[in-house]
Amino acid sequence: MPIYVADTNFFVQAHRMHYPMDIVPGFWRKVVELAERGILISIDKVKDEMLEYRDGLSTWIANDLMAAFFKDTSSILTEYARVTGWAMGHAQYTSAAKAEFCDDKIAELGYVPMR
Repeated sequence: MPIYVADTNFFVQAHRMHYPMDIVPGFWRKVVELAERGILISIDKVKDEMLEYRDGLSTWIANDLMAAFFKDTSSILTEYARVTGWAMGHAQYTSAAKAEFCDDKIAELGYVPMR
């Protein structure tokens, strides 16, 4: 069974553009279901980034996703190093894109909460 890792953009794009919580609640129920089945996970940096803002999405994340959904980043360092090495070895990615990808301080650039 494949496991999918959701980044900040996954949540933000769904919330703002494609599946607003008040219009498509079934999408958000499915996210919870996939999380409970271990098919969809995320990392602590995504959670920390989104909880920093106090909006509807951060409230949903705090209240509706089980704590185990967000994995401790330190537990995936070996895999992260492998993926980073792969990205760095490909010339089609710009230096700026590589630097953004490897920035360990953020999970996804540009998240500004809807107020």
